[in-house]
Parts: sequence; structure tokens; C-alpha cells
Amino acid sequence: MLETSFLSAPLKPVALHIPDGFLSTPISVVGWLLAIVIIAMALRQTRTQLGERQVPVLGVLAAFIFAAQAINFPVAGGTSGHLLGGALAAIVLGPWAAVLVLTAVVGLQGLLFQDGGLLVMGWNIVNMGVLTAFVGVTAYRMIVGVMGKSRASLIVGGALAAWLSVEAGAIATALQLALSGTAPLGVALPAMVGVHALIGIGEAIITVGALLLIAQTRPDLLAMGEQAPGGRSASWIAAGLVLAVIVASLSFLASPEPDGLERVATDQGFIATALEPLYNILPDYTVPFIGNETLSGIVAVVLGTLLVFGLAIVVGRVVRRPGLGKS
Repeated sequence: MLETSFLSAPLKPVALHIPDGFLSTPISVVGWLLAIVIIAMALRQTRTQLGERQVPVLGVLAAFIFAAQAINFPVAGGTSGHLLGGALAAIVLGPWAAVLVLTAVVGLQGLLFQDGGLLVMGWNIVNMGVLTAFVGVTAYRMIVGVMGKSRASLIVGGALAAWLSVEAGAIATALQLALSGTAPLGVALPAMVGVHALIGIGEAIITVGALLLIAQTRPDLLAMGEQAPGGRSASWIAAGLVLAVIVASLSFLASPEPDGLERVATDQGFIATALEPLYNILPDYTVPFIGNETLSGIVAVVLGTLLVFGLAIVVGRVVRRPGLGKS
């Protein structure tokens, strides 16, 4: 849910995704159909590509991305940005598994926290989980192909992959807004591309930092989804989950400024078209019965982090189940 009241609520995360009302019903339906087809393809592809030892990694990455997305970072012009994470997930697990990770994250955010509309969820999944994964991993592999596998290629490739993935999502959103009649393409496209060019820098820094940490602690995970990591490590998985929970507990540090899409919507005058959610469970990353706003936000994000970890693990186990994905 996108509201101007977020500007005066500095102690909880702001909403991140396209709300219902920004896109027309026909465009939203197309997004759902496309998302369903791609998710089905991802389930089928990961049936043969996802190693058994990678399943817990799905959970750790989903948890980290969910938690990190809750911490908006400030950029120029009174705007904030947040991690998308598609490039990071695709580099570690491959693009098809990354689609499943981001679908779990975006789906939980919309269904449980009312972050992003239900009708437009298909496009939120495509923009944040599909385009970011495939654009990001393509750019990364091109850099590695030119520079070879090295620390330098990890840094350059990770940064470029992350930045381009953010721009790809921004361009797609601008096109969807234009096709919906919400904002002319000549207005929406430069506005979205411009503000997300800055947000992409933050995405690049976080992505490279995460990749360097993985390279230092578990370099076997950087096989780009081509093989299962060598050796299951319960302690590593536990450490990854603990790190995600720590990040989630820092969600109160999120910038209160509107994110890139909300800033564009406000500046271009279509913010009022956002619709209220049909229901509220943990709205705006809060727990209704906890009176302290800071504590409420922290508990909500930690809860979401744990839930998405479990959800991703379940999805991974189901995908690996014998018989699934066979024709």
C-alpha cells in the first residue's frame, strides 16, 4: 500500500511494489498469465537443474532478500531505494531457481503484508523476479566470459548485473504504466529510468558485498546454478538464516522517504489511483496488536523472514520430489 503517510512514519519499512490501481485490469491479467507460465517453466527447469544440496540455499537467499528489501536506503532527491535481489539469486542459483525465490518473496509480501496489489502481483513477480534474474545473470556471465573467473570479474560482473537488473524492472514498469493509460511513456520512462539509475547503485553495492561474502565463506555456491554445492553444511545454513534475521531486526533503520515508484507516482500525479488492499493481515509490515511502532515493524519483518525461509524450503523440496516436472 502506497500512502503519503509513510513520509511521516520513519520507524517501519515502506511499501515496495506496484499497488492495485496503477495498472489497468487487462494489463494486470496479462501479467498474471505471463507469471503463471514462467513459474510453471521454472518449476519444470529446476526439477533437473536444482541440486538437492541447493534447496536450503533457496531458503537462505529468500530470507536474506526479504529482510534486505525491508531496509530502504536513501538516494538523491528525497527518494529511497531497496534491494531487488534477482541478480544475486540468479548468480548463486541460476535464473530459474531465482524466479522461484523471488516469487516466494513477492508473493508473501503481497498476501501477508499487503505490499503490492493482488491483481498486479503477476507483474510484480515478472518485474522483480523474472526480468531481474535473467537480465542480471546474462550480464554477469558475459563479464565472466570476458574476464574469466576471478575476484575482479565477480565485482564487475555482480555490479553490472545488479544495476542492469534494476533498470530492466524500471523500464518494464514504465511500459506497463503507459499501456494502462496511467502515465504517458514519454513521462514514465525517463522518470523511472532516471531515479532507478541511482537506486541501481545501491543494488550493486549490496549484491557485490553479498557475493564477496559468499565467495569468502562458501565459494562452491558460485557455480551459477550449474551444479549442486559440494557438501551440505547445516552450520552454514544456520549462519545464513541468523544473518537474515539480524538484517530483518535492523528494518527500523529503513529510510522513510518514498521509494522510486512512489516518488514517480507522486511527481507525475497518479499516486491517488492506488487502491486500498482488500484485506489486512500484517499491513505495512506491522503487527496490529503491538503498540510500539518500532517493535511492531521489527517483529513483522523477522516473522516474514522466517516464513519466507520455510516457504522457499518447501518449494525446493516439492520441486525435487521424484516425478515432478516429467512429461
